[in-house]
Parts: sequence; C-alpha cells; structure tokens
Amino acid sequence: MKDKSIEFTNMVVLRGPNIWAYRPVIEAWVDIGELEDYPSNVIPGFYERLVAWLPSLVEHRCSVGERGGFLQRLRQGTWPAHILEHVTLELQSLAGMPGGLGRARETSVRGVYKVVVRAWHETITRAALISARDLVMAAIQDRPFDLAAAIAELRELADDLHLGPSTACIVEAADDRDIPTVRLSEANLVQLGYGARQRRIWTAETDRTSAIAESLSRNKDLTKSLLQACGVPVPEGRLVDSMDDAWEAAQSIGLPVVVKPSDGNHGRGVFTNLMTREEIETAYEVAVDEGSGVVVERFIRGDEHRVLVVGGRMVAAARGDAATVVGDGRSTIEELIESQLNSDPRRGRDEDHPLNPIRLDSANRLELQRQGLAPGAVPEAGKVVLIQRNGNVSIDVTDTVHPSVAAAVELAARVVGLDIAGVDLVAEDISAPLEAQGAAIVEVNAGPGLLMHLKPAAGRPRPVGKAIVDHLFPQGDKGYIPIVGVSGSKGKTTVSRLIARFLQLSGQYTGLACGTGLFFGRRHVQRSDGANWQAARRVLLNRAVQAGVIENGARSILTEGLAYERCLVGVVTNIDPAERYPELYIDDLEYLLKVFRTQVDVILPEGAAVLNADDPLVADMAPLCDGEVIFFGMSEQAPVIAAHRAGGGRAVFLRGGRIWLADGPTETAVTDLAAIPFLEAGSPDHQRCNVLAAIAAAWALNVRLDLMRACIETFGVEAGESFEGVLEAPAMQD
Repeated sequence: MKDKSIEFTNMVVLRGPNIWAYRPVIEAWVDIGELEDYPSNVIPGFYERLVAWLPSLVEHRCSVGERGGFLQRLRQGTWPAHILEHVTLELQSLAGMPGGLGRARETSVRGVYKVVVRAWHETITRAALISARDLVMAAIQDRPFDLAAAIAELRELADDLHLGPSTACIVEAADDRDIPTVRLSEANLVQLGYGARQRRIWTAETDRTSAIAESLSRNKDLTKSLLQACGVPVPEGRLVDSMDDAWEAAQSIGLPVVVKPSDGNHGRGVFTNLMTREEIETAYEVAVDEGSGVVVERFIRGDEHRVLVVGGRMVAAARGDAATVVGDGRSTIEELIESQLNSDPRRGRDEDHPLNPIRLDSANRLELQRQGLAPGAVPEAGKVVLIQRNGNVSIDVTDTVHPSVAAAVELAARVVGLDIAGVDLVAEDISAPLEAQGAAIVEVNAGPGLLMHLKPAAGRPRPVGKAIVDHLFPQGDKGYIPIVGVSGSKGKTTVSRLIARFLQLSGQYTGLACGTGLFFGRRHVQRSDGANWQAARRVLLNRAVQAGVIENGARSILTEGLAYERCLVGVVTNIDPAERYPELYIDDLEYLLKVFRTQVDVILPEGAAVLNADDPLVADMAPLCDGEVIFFGMSEQAPVIAAHRAGGGRAVFLRGGRIWLADGPTETAVTDLAAIPFLEAGSPDHQRCNVLAAIAAAWALNVRLDLMRACIETFGVEAGESFEGVLEAPAMQD
C-alpha cells in the first residue's frame, strides 16, 4: 500500500444551489489511482485504525439509514472516495461546524470520483478535505497520524472565521424564515435579503440603528439628562472635572456614590458604593483614564440587570449576581478566584461563554480593601469574601419583569433613538415598580451583546435572534425582490434581456446579468460576459435594485452554483440532448438534466416555472416545481399545452400569426408577430420561442398586457440598432 495514493485534481466551490444541494458545497475531484482495486475490506487493519481514530463515525447512517450504517459499509467494503467524504464531514463536526450533506460519485474515468461535502466556510472545508485525505492515507498505509493537531488546526480556523454568537443567532433566525443571508465581510457584517428589500446587521446593530443614537448612548451624562426629562427614573449625578469636584458632587448627592467614565463601556472604570473621599479619589484616577470625562452619581442598592429592547419592545432580561469566594484557610484570594470562579466552564474570554473571567482590577481591589483584605490574603475557612459587586449578568429573569419596568426601558430606548438597545438598570426586585424601591435606569447601550440571553447561566434561553429578524422583516416578508432565473441550452441571453425590458417598463429598477454584460436600469456597467456568479451577485447586493434577471448557463451552474437561494420565476428555454461538458465530467444526458433542473428546483412556492412545451426534456420538469407552471410553445395543439389548459393551467402560444395568453379556457391576444420589429420575415422558430418564453415570464410577474405589448413592439427600436444587433450587441439601450 505504500505506493498507493489519493490525489486531488481540482476543488470546485459551488457557492449557491447546484446539482447536489441547495446549499454551498465543495466538489473535490479525487483520483484514487490503483486504490480503485482496494476497497476497505481488503486492506488489513484499515477498519480498526480508522475507527480507533474516529469512533464518532458510528453516528454516520450512510445509505444504510441507521446508526452505524457507514461502519457497516466499511466492513463490507467501500472505496476511498466514499470514506474521504465521511471523514471530511466528521472532521468538520469535531472542529465545531454543523454537519451536512456529503456525496461520493464515480465519473466516467476509472478511479476518478467527485467527493461533495457541505461547505459552511470554504477555507475550513478545503482544510478538512486535505486533513481527511492525509488521515485516510495514514490508515491505509498503517502509519501515525496526529489527529489532535489536525482537529486543533481546524478549530482554530473555525474560531477565526465563524460568525460571533450574536450575529449567528440572527442569521439562524433569518434562515428559519427562509430569508437569504450574504456575509459581506470576514467580520460580522451580514446582508439579510436581496436588492432593495435587504437589511444589514453587524452583531446587534442594524442599518436602522441611528448613528446619532449610537453616539448619544456613549455619552452617559447626556443620555441621563434626556431620560430624566422624559420621566425615566435615573440616579442623580453630574459630570465632574477634578478630584475635588468629585468629592464636592458626592457630598451634594449624598454618600454612597458611583464614579464612572462618562463614555465608557463594558463596566471598565466603574466604582460603586464609594463611602470615603479616599475611595472617590482612587476611583476618579482610574475613571478619568477610561473615558473623556467622569460622572459621579447616586449609588443604587440592588442587582444589576440588562434588559434587551428590540423595535420598541422588551424581549429579554437578565440579572447579575455578586461574585464571591469562600475561604478554606489554605488558599489565597487570588487562588480562590481561580479555583472557585474562573474554573466555571461558563466563564471564558470568547463570545461563546456567558460569563467573563474575574480579574482583580482596581475596582475589585478596592472592594477587597474595604474588607481589610489583600489579593494575597488567606481567608479563614468558611469566610465569604466579596470580589465583585456587580457584573456577571447572565441569569434570565424575563418572565418576572414588572409591566411598568418594561414600559420604562422601552421608553428609554425610544428616547435615545435606538432600534436595538441594551438597557442597564439597578433594582432590588425587577418584579416591582422602579420608583417604589428607589431603583433607576443607569445606561442605554447600542449594539448590546446577546449571549447572556442565548446562553444564560440560569433560566431558559430567549429567542432574541428571532425578535431582531421579526423587527427587520414583518411576518410574510422574506426579503426577496422579484428574481427571474433564465437557463437552457440556447436563447438565454435574448430571453433575459426581454424580461429585463418588461420589468424596467413596469417601473422597477432592474438589474440584469446576462451574456452581453451587467446592466443596472439603463446603465451598461460591465460589457464582458455577465452570465456568471459574480455578476449575478452584484445584482443581488445592489440596494437600488427592485427586480433582478439572471442568466444561468450550464457551465456556470456546474462551476459556481446559482447566485440566489430561491427565485420567483425560473425559465428553461430548451435542452440540447447533445450538449456535453466532458472537462467537467458531464458526459451523459442524465447529468445534463440535473444541471438544468437546478433552475426549477429553486422556484418559490408562490412563483412559477416557465417551461418549453415543445421540448419533452424541459416539459418533463414541471412536477419538480414548487410553484405554478406556465408552458410556452409554438402551437395550442401541442399535447402538453392542451392537457395543461384542460387542467386550468396557463400557457403562451402562437395561433394565426398572433401571440396568445391562455388561462385555462380563457384566451387573450398579445400582439401580431408582424408587429414585432426584430422578428423579421423568416425569423427562425427559436427566436419566436424566445419571445414566447419572455412573455410567459412577464405574465408570471404580473406585468400588464399593455406594457407587454409596448415592450415587445419597441424592443431595440429606440437604439437605432439593426434587429440582429438587438439580440447580439453588447448593450441594451432602453
């Protein structure tokens, strides 16, 4: 086995729906060479070595359909490409990525396979495929493999590249509602929806989050004055400009007090329950370095709470507890913090931990000093030592919030102007009105962290991601603009340009990516071939675009996937049975049909497939559509059209030199063929079919009949082009 190998000859990244799945995948082309003659059951010790490294493979059901199914296949004998698929998926899972689809398929070349795996992130999946190949080869050749190092490397990649928990929960909630998502950067900037219907998020901030409101929220003193003016309970206090002024303010307000930065965050530089001038001066020295000013305000007794307000409505609340340790008579306070507090698995420095590690900062050292202790002191056994008075906000109390408290925090968010706000308040009992217990709102924060609500240390998680998505997209809104996908062997560009013309005349700013380039409205912004994923994506990212028309050739589907998840209308013009892509291992009709059916598979339930009734290969795709089917053809007598109309379906056809729309038995004439300038006398049938397909798509899009007629009778005339140029020139001038 030492001279046998598994070689990658190509990795094709399919970033959208494709012949394998609705989701992004990597299609790895694998040449197993002489290993084609060595299934797993004839390689001595292979099964035992692989299972010893990856015992969790027992969870893979494989085609057997039951737990341990893949291991059964290993014992019975399966080939390295199939094994590579499962090992790659398992390595991704061990690295913290969700599971997903996997496939291994033979090609027409002996020993060459396509291994397909779900790609949550291209970089991670590429690395997982390479590690999986190395692991499988090590098991085949009976040599060592450092699995722990391989998983650690993948985990590090995943940690660097995956979305943070706040952003991820919003993206997952959008996915649950079938709202498309596009990651716009390696950071947490994400687009939800397409074109003019899109919204953008960056963690818990949205494109509705006002810059003025965010700036205002950072100015704690100004925020407090605005809240107070609107009747929101806030602690008395003011800005100070020196230590002496801080002490004077404290005496005026009444001890104890809080000293904090006027524009700080994350609790840095905040000192509470200060009783003496010495404590206030110590706090002032730290706070003045944390922000642009210092605030002294009344100390409020009680627990710190964080209340999340989304779209003017309270959706979650969490309470913080004081952090304490208990002496054992042997350990120092520093050692007790590590053993009793920081050892808690809920504490960590990354976003996956609801509690932060406790560190002995200046505020915590001051708390110890009040108790007559130092960090190196050894408390007697059983002695409770307070380390941190506030913080650790992670206990869910959503169901206990008093209605008047909810109303107060909602008002606070509105006063500041934030669509998503984290409102901090201090109260002894959040189930009682604030005024009655002397409680108050102390801060209103933009971009609040959501982890405390997603993974509370106690209590049940709250669906805060769903609340944010529902705020951005009212129920029924999936963030889709009308998208038309056009596929087939021939005629795609002409049909795409005609459909874009229909939409443009109907008043919608239309993006068009087709074989003659990229168009936005009347502008031809790219003159090279636009029938590709990148050009189509530009249509979907453009915030001005109200409708999109995207041409999808077979090669683009095979090498890139579709640029959109779903579309309102999908057109298949025709299929040439002789069309082949041997360089992509598409060398039979069965696979070619899978390519073009991709366009039909992604049509929304409220949408329509526009299919060629005169092409049996296309017409047979009708049952694959989740929505309506509209057939087009050269004659009403075509059996497919006749049967479809008899069942109440819609069709577009020619009769007596005219184009007709038929909705069941009801017929409406569109125009005469002679009135269509670019259909000169003797135009081939395929050009007339192109017109029928475009009109059927316009009908599916509810374009008015008079606009259909005006478009088709003037297409290209305004530009002064020859009619041949209308179909082949690189520009469409509206």
